[in-house]
Amino acid sequence: MYWERYTHHRIKERILQALKENINYNEYPILGVPATYLDEEEFYPDAPFLENAPFMQTLIANPNHIGVHTLDNGRSLKIFKGTQAIERELIEIVSEQVFQGEPKQQDGYIASGGTEANIQAVWIYRNYFQKEFGAAPHEIGVVYSDDTHYSIPKAANLLGLPSIIIPVEESSRLIQQEALEAKITEANEQGVRYFIIISNLSTTMFGSVDPVNVYTDFFVKHKLPFKLHIDGAFGGFIFPFVNRDPLYSFKNPHVTSIATDGHKMLQAPYGTGIFMIRKGYFDYVVTPQAQYIPGLDYTLCGSRSGANAVAVWMILRRYGSEGWKAKMEELLYRTDDLCASLDELGVKYYRHPNINIVAIRAEYVPVALAQKYFLVADSYQRAPKWWKIVVMPHVRQGFIDRFLEELAIHIKSKEMQL
Repeated sequence: MYWERYTHHRIKERILQALKENINYNEYPILGVPATYLDEEEFYPDAPFLENAPFMQTLIANPNHIGVHTLDNGRSLKIFKGTQAIERELIEIVSEQVFQGEPKQQDGYIASGGTEANIQAVWIYRNYFQKEFGAAPHEIGVVYSDDTHYSIPKAANLLGLPSIIIPVEESSRLIQQEALEAKITEANEQGVRYFIIISNLSTTMFGSVDPVNVYTDFFVKHKLPFKLHIDGAFGGFIFPFVNRDPLYSFKNPHVTSIATDGHKMLQAPYGTGIFMIRKGYFDYVVTPQAQYIPGLDYTLCGSRSGANAVAVWMILRRYGSEGWKAKMEELLYRTDDLCASLDELGVKYYRHPNINIVAIRAEYVPVALAQKYFLVADSYQRAPKWWKIVVMPHVRQGFIDRFLEELAIHIKSKEMQL
């Protein structure tokens, strides 16, 4: 894995050049495009701070990256070709360097987030099974674990597909293999013939990682047609930097698509999900009615901010691969320290060693303490079973130490009462 680190100056020059390659609304007779730069009364383009703020300059220029620019062979709206080129480079870095794809063999785009990226995957595979096998919606099942993000049942609901939910073991958070086999066998007997598998590269609540081969070994053994999507919305920018397991990458021939988020670990603006898929699959969701777009449209969202793509590119280029790896390793070291302290207190928790999420069993943490430190519950509709800590860059060691001190006082007082 390697991509070069750029200086602030080089990043700025590249973005300013891209904006020059875009066609300026003020300098060209652009009469037919239903878009323009941001409102000048509120976002005036000659603000002095903009000179050294390339992202803000891009935001004000307001490029629309509608379409998928890795596959349209330059047929997109040419007035935004400069920033589209940055998005293409970004998709190449993430799909090839982070997720080990072959050069130029993946397509992708910056989505509004992991939710859209996951829905995009399920939409593509539903249409694939319908077109290639003549499948009816009720014959296409979406397979996912109990811990999977809510975007997946949302996708199944939107697309009219049955959900097949696999339970997980309480302590390990691993999918139960016997339950998987029973659930798929039952679904198959009820007429589900084709399967869309969602494998988690860090679940939202626990940070657990699904053993992807447990899914694929079963489906291959029983010759059941499937497509596999990796939901790396949280783990995509940390797990591959500390664990190069090819099972969770495009090196795994069973993996067809991957989603990740720039607005989690990468600290990019919200609206920077990343969807990547092997070439050829976007054809199943092309919208031919989008005749006024030179490259047509293949995305769920349609129009989208080119500035968001620029923001993610800026962050990746500022660190380079080695710098980002070091940053993620530091977060894991700090998470290790938190877990070591919890061990000393005798607190039970779940934590995947390659992820910076720690889910503590609720019986150890009083609600008032959880609320004071903004821990997140596994459920707000019933009594929580788990409270989650995420060791993000803003989480200073002093915050963690104070939490641990108060937790120790609570545990000691409980022991004295026994």
